[in-house]
Amino acid sequence: MTAIVGYTGRAFLVSTHAFFSACTLILDTAYWLTIGPLRGRGFRFRAAVEQFVLVGFNSLPIVMLITLLLGAILAMQSAHQLSGFGVSYLVPDLVAVAAMRELAPLMTAILIAGRSGSAFTAEIGTMRVSEEIDALEVMGLNPTKYLVIPKFVGTTLAVPMVTMIGTFTMILGGFLISTSYLGQDAAIYIKSSADALTMKDFANGLTKSVFFAIVICMVGVYRGFQVEGGAEGVGKKTTSSVVTSIFLIVLLDVVFTYLFFSKS
Repeated sequence: MTAIVGYTGRAFLVSTHAFFSACTLILDTAYWLTIGPLRGRGFRFRAAVEQFVLVGFNSLPIVMLITLLLGAILAMQSAHQLSGFGVSYLVPDLVAVAAMRELAPLMTAILIAGRSGSAFTAEIGTMRVSEEIDALEVMGLNPTKYLVIPKFVGTTLAVPMVTMIGTFTMILGGFLISTSYLGQDAAIYIKSSADALTMKDFANGLTKSVFFAIVICMVGVYRGFQVEGGAEGVGKKTTSSVVTSIFLIVLLDVVFTYLFFSKS
Protein backbone atom coordinates (compact mmCIF):
# COMPACT_ATOMS: atom_id res chain seq x y z
CA MET A 1 0.00 0.00 0.00
CA THR A 2 2.82 2.37 0.88
CA ALA A 3 4.52 1.64 -2.45
CA ILE A 4 1.29 2.32 -4.39
CA VAL A 5 0.64 5.60 -2.58
CA GLY A 6 4.26 6.64 -3.01
CA TYR A 7 4.25 5.85 -6.74
CA THR A 8 0.97 7.74 -7.21
CA GLY A 9 2.29 10.75 -5.29
CA ARG A 10 5.53 10.85 -7.27
CA ALA A 11 3.65 10.55 -10.57
CA PHE A 12 1.33 13.39 -9.56
CA LEU A 13 4.19 15.65 -8.51
CA VAL A 14 6.18 14.91 -11.66
CA SER A 15 3.13 15.57 -13.84
CA THR A 16 2.36 18.81 -12.02
CA HIS A 17 5.95 20.00 -12.36
CA ALA A 18 5.96 19.11 -16.08
CA PHE A 19 2.68 20.96 -16.62
CA PHE A 20 3.86 24.16 -14.95
CA SER A 21 7.24 23.96 -16.70
CA ALA A 22 5.47 23.68 -20.06
CA CYS A 23 3.20 26.61 -19.19
CA THR A 24 6.23 28.70 -18.18
CA LEU A 25 7.95 27.92 -21.48
CA ILE A 26 4.82 28.82 -23.46
CA LEU A 27 4.37 32.12 -21.60
CA ASP A 28 8.06 32.96 -21.97
CA THR A 29 7.85 32.22 -25.69
CA ALA A 30 4.76 34.42 -26.04
CA TYR A 31 6.58 37.24 -24.22
CA TRP A 32 9.65 37.13 -26.47
CA LEU A 33 7.43 36.96 -29.54
CA THR A 34 5.35 40.00 -28.66
CA ILE A 35 6.36 42.22 -25.75
CA GLY A 36 10.12 41.62 -25.84
CA PRO A 37 10.72 42.96 -29.39
CA LEU A 38 8.46 45.96 -28.70
CA ARG A 39 10.65 46.87 -25.72
CA GLY A 40 13.74 46.88 -27.87
CA ARG A 41 14.99 43.47 -26.72
CA GLY A 42 15.69 42.50 -30.33
CA PHE A 43 14.70 39.62 -32.58
CA ARG A 44 17.04 37.09 -34.21
CA PHE A 45 15.70 37.47 -37.73
CA ARG A 46 18.58 35.72 -39.48
CA ALA A 47 18.37 32.74 -37.14
CA ALA A 48 14.62 32.50 -37.83
CA VAL A 49 15.29 32.45 -41.57
CA GLU A 50 17.88 29.70 -41.08
CA GLN A 51 15.35 27.63 -39.13
CA PHE A 52 12.75 28.24 -41.84
CA VAL A 53 15.16 26.83 -44.41
CA LEU A 54 16.11 23.87 -42.21
CA VAL A 55 12.53 22.96 -41.32
CA GLY A 56 10.80 23.90 -44.56
CA PHE A 57 13.02 23.84 -47.62
CA ASN A 58 15.17 20.92 -46.48
CA SER A 59 12.05 18.88 -45.70
CA LEU A 60 10.54 19.31 -49.15
CA PRO A 61 12.22 16.32 -50.88
CA ILE A 62 11.03 13.69 -48.39
CA VAL A 63 7.59 15.30 -47.95
CA MET A 64 7.00 15.54 -51.68
CA LEU A 65 8.15 11.98 -52.28
CA ILE A 66 5.96 10.50 -49.54
CA THR A 67 2.87 12.55 -50.46
CA LEU A 68 3.29 11.72 -54.15
CA LEU A 69 3.36 8.00 -53.36
CA LEU A 70 0.41 8.32 -50.95
CA GLY A 71 -1.62 10.08 -53.63
CA ALA A 72 -0.88 7.27 -56.06
CA ILE A 73 -1.79 4.62 -53.47
CA LEU A 74 -5.00 6.43 -52.54
CA ALA A 75 -6.03 6.68 -56.20
CA MET A 76 -5.43 2.97 -56.83
CA GLN A 77 -7.21 1.84 -53.67
CA SER A 78 -10.20 4.14 -54.15
CA ALA A 79 -10.52 3.18 -57.83
CA HIS A 80 -10.61 -0.49 -56.85
CA GLN A 81 -13.40 0.10 -54.35
CA LEU A 82 -15.44 2.63 -56.34
CA SER A 83 -15.35 0.65 -59.57
CA GLY A 84 -17.47 -2.01 -57.89
CA PHE A 85 -20.26 0.56 -57.55
CA GLY A 86 -19.73 2.03 -61.00
CA VAL A 87 -18.59 5.42 -59.68
CA SER A 88 -14.87 5.34 -60.44
CA TYR A 89 -15.25 8.88 -61.79
CA LEU A 90 -15.29 10.02 -58.14
CA VAL A 91 -11.62 9.11 -57.67
CA PRO A 92 -10.41 12.73 -58.30
CA ASP A 93 -12.87 14.07 -55.75
CA LEU A 94 -11.86 11.54 -53.11
CA VAL A 95 -8.12 12.06 -53.59
CA ALA A 96 -8.37 15.86 -53.56
CA VAL A 97 -10.60 16.09 -50.48
CA ALA A 98 -8.67 13.46 -48.51
CA ALA A 99 -5.36 15.13 -49.32
CA MET A 100 -6.50 18.65 -48.44
CA ARG A 101 -8.46 17.80 -45.31
CA GLU A 102 -6.49 15.02 -43.68
CA LEU A 103 -3.64 13.10 -45.24
CA ALA A 104 -1.30 15.85 -46.43
CA PRO A 105 -1.40 17.97 -43.23
CA LEU A 106 -1.11 14.88 -41.03
CA MET A 107 1.70 13.19 -42.97
CA THR A 108 3.65 16.43 -43.38
CA ALA A 109 3.46 17.14 -39.65
CA ILE A 110 4.55 13.61 -38.73
CA LEU A 111 7.51 13.73 -41.13
CA ILE A 112 8.65 17.13 -39.86
CA ALA A 113 8.18 16.02 -36.25
CA GLY A 114 10.45 13.06 -36.87
CA ARG A 115 12.96 15.10 -38.84
CA SER A 116 13.05 18.57 -37.25
CA GLY A 117 11.31 18.16 -33.89
CA SER A 118 13.79 15.49 -32.88
CA ALA A 119 16.63 17.72 -34.08
CA PHE A 120 15.39 20.52 -31.80
CA THR A 121 15.43 18.18 -28.83
CA ALA A 122 18.87 16.79 -29.65
CA GLU A 123 20.37 20.25 -30.17
CA ILE A 124 19.02 21.83 -26.99
CA GLY A 125 19.57 18.63 -25.00
CA THR A 126 23.21 18.51 -26.04
CA MET A 127 23.59 22.15 -25.03
CA ARG A 128 21.96 21.33 -21.70
CA VAL A 129 24.28 18.46 -20.79
CA SER A 130 27.36 20.38 -21.97
CA GLU A 131 26.28 23.37 -19.84
CA GLU A 132 26.10 25.71 -22.84
CA ILE A 133 22.66 26.91 -21.76
CA ASP A 134 24.08 27.82 -18.35
CA ALA A 135 26.82 29.71 -20.17
CA LEU A 136 24.19 31.66 -22.13
CA GLU A 137 22.48 32.68 -18.91
CA VAL A 138 25.80 33.75 -17.39
CA MET A 139 26.41 35.95 -20.44
CA GLY A 140 23.00 37.56 -19.94
CA LEU A 141 21.33 35.84 -22.91
CA ASN A 142 17.84 34.49 -22.39
CA PRO A 143 17.69 30.86 -23.63
CA THR A 144 14.11 31.24 -24.83
CA LYS A 145 14.91 34.30 -26.92
CA TYR A 146 18.18 32.87 -28.20
CA LEU A 147 17.13 29.25 -28.88
CA VAL A 148 13.34 28.90 -28.94
CA ILE A 149 12.03 31.96 -30.77
CA PRO A 150 13.92 31.42 -34.06
CA LYS A 151 12.78 27.78 -34.11
CA PHE A 152 9.21 28.75 -33.30
CA VAL A 153 8.97 31.41 -36.00
CA GLY A 154 10.74 29.31 -38.62
CA THR A 155 8.62 26.22 -37.91
CA THR A 156 5.31 28.09 -37.75
CA LEU A 157 5.96 29.66 -41.14
CA ALA A 158 7.48 26.60 -42.79
CA VAL A 159 5.03 23.83 -41.89
CA PRO A 160 1.90 25.41 -43.49
CA MET A 161 3.84 26.14 -46.69
CA VAL A 162 5.25 22.62 -46.88
CA THR A 163 1.77 21.26 -46.13
CA MET A 164 0.25 23.09 -49.09
CA ILE A 165 3.02 21.83 -51.37
CA GLY A 166 2.50 18.32 -50.02
CA THR A 167 -1.25 18.60 -50.64
CA PHE A 168 -0.85 19.44 -54.30
CA THR A 169 1.88 16.82 -54.67
CA MET A 170 -0.50 14.20 -53.29
CA ILE A 171 -3.18 15.31 -55.74
CA LEU A 172 -0.53 15.08 -58.47
CA GLY A 173 0.21 11.49 -57.45
CA GLY A 174 -3.47 10.63 -57.84
CA PHE A 175 -3.55 12.46 -61.16
CA LEU A 176 -0.60 10.51 -62.56
CA ILE A 177 -2.08 7.15 -61.60
CA SER A 178 -5.60 8.03 -62.76
CA THR A 179 -4.53 9.31 -66.15
CA SER A 180 -1.91 6.66 -66.89
CA TYR A 181 -3.15 3.52 -65.13
CA LEU A 182 -6.90 4.10 -64.86
CA GLY A 183 -7.31 5.83 -68.20
CA GLN A 184 -9.15 8.91 -66.97
CA ASP A 185 -9.08 12.12 -68.98
CA ALA A 186 -6.56 14.66 -67.62
CA ALA A 187 -8.77 17.72 -68.12
CA ILE A 188 -11.76 16.04 -66.47
CA TYR A 189 -9.57 14.93 -63.54
CA ILE A 190 -8.29 18.48 -62.94
CA LYS A 191 -11.80 19.95 -63.19
CA SER A 192 -13.26 17.33 -60.85
CA SER A 193 -10.52 17.93 -58.28
CA ALA A 194 -11.01 21.70 -58.39
CA ASP A 195 -14.79 21.39 -58.10
CA ALA A 196 -14.53 19.00 -55.14
CA LEU A 197 -12.44 21.38 -53.01
CA THR A 198 -13.96 24.25 -51.06
CA MET A 199 -12.56 27.09 -48.99
CA LYS A 200 -13.60 25.15 -45.90
CA ASP A 201 -11.28 22.31 -46.91
CA PHE A 202 -8.44 24.75 -47.51
CA ALA A 203 -9.03 26.52 -44.18
CA ASN A 204 -9.16 23.19 -42.36
CA GLY A 205 -5.85 21.98 -43.76
CA LEU A 206 -4.10 25.30 -43.24
CA THR A 207 -5.38 25.77 -39.68
CA LYS A 208 -4.33 22.27 -38.73
CA SER A 209 -0.84 22.79 -40.12
CA VAL A 210 -0.30 25.95 -38.05
CA PHE A 211 -1.21 24.19 -34.81
CA PHE A 212 0.79 21.13 -35.81
CA ALA A 213 3.80 23.42 -36.27
CA ILE A 214 3.36 24.89 -32.79
CA VAL A 215 3.17 21.40 -31.29
CA ILE A 216 6.28 20.21 -33.15
CA CYS A 217 8.36 23.18 -32.04
CA MET A 218 7.20 23.45 -28.44
CA VAL A 219 7.42 19.73 -27.71
CA GLY A 220 10.86 19.56 -29.33
CA VAL A 221 12.36 22.42 -27.33
CA TYR A 222 10.58 21.45 -24.11
CA ARG A 223 11.98 17.92 -24.22
CA GLY A 224 15.38 19.40 -24.98
CA PHE A 225 15.31 21.53 -21.83
CA GLN A 226 14.34 18.42 -19.84
CA VAL A 227 17.44 16.44 -20.82
CA GLU A 228 19.57 15.10 -17.99
CA GLY A 229 22.30 12.50 -17.68
CA GLY A 230 24.48 12.93 -20.74
CA ALA A 231 24.16 11.26 -24.14
CA GLU A 232 21.74 8.62 -22.87
CA GLY A 233 19.39 11.33 -21.65
CA VAL A 234 19.55 13.07 -25.03
CA GLY A 235 18.53 9.85 -26.78
CA LYS A 236 15.63 9.18 -24.42
CA LYS A 237 14.21 12.69 -24.66
CA THR A 238 14.61 12.73 -28.44
CA THR A 239 12.54 9.55 -28.69
CA SER A 240 10.02 10.98 -26.23
CA SER A 241 9.82 14.18 -28.28
CA VAL A 242 8.84 12.33 -31.46
CA VAL A 243 6.31 10.09 -29.72
CA THR A 244 4.70 12.99 -27.84
CA SER A 245 4.56 15.16 -30.96
CA ILE A 246 2.90 12.47 -33.04
CA PHE A 247 0.36 11.74 -30.29
CA LEU A 248 -0.56 15.42 -29.92
CA ILE A 249 -0.70 15.90 -33.70
CA VAL A 250 -3.18 13.03 -34.09
CA LEU A 251 -5.18 14.29 -31.11
CA LEU A 252 -5.36 17.79 -32.60
CA ASP A 253 -6.36 16.29 -35.93
CA VAL A 254 -9.33 14.60 -34.26
CA VAL A 255 -10.33 17.86 -32.55
CA PHE A 256 -10.17 19.95 -35.73
CA THR A 257 -11.98 17.32 -37.78
CA TYR A 258 -14.78 17.39 -35.20
CA LEU A 259 -14.90 21.20 -35.17
CA PHE A 260 -14.94 21.56 -38.95
CA PHE A 261 -17.01 18.60 -40.10
CA SER A 262 -18.99 17.11 -37.21
CA LYS A 263 -22.16 18.93 -38.32
CA SER A 264 -21.57 18.59 -42.06
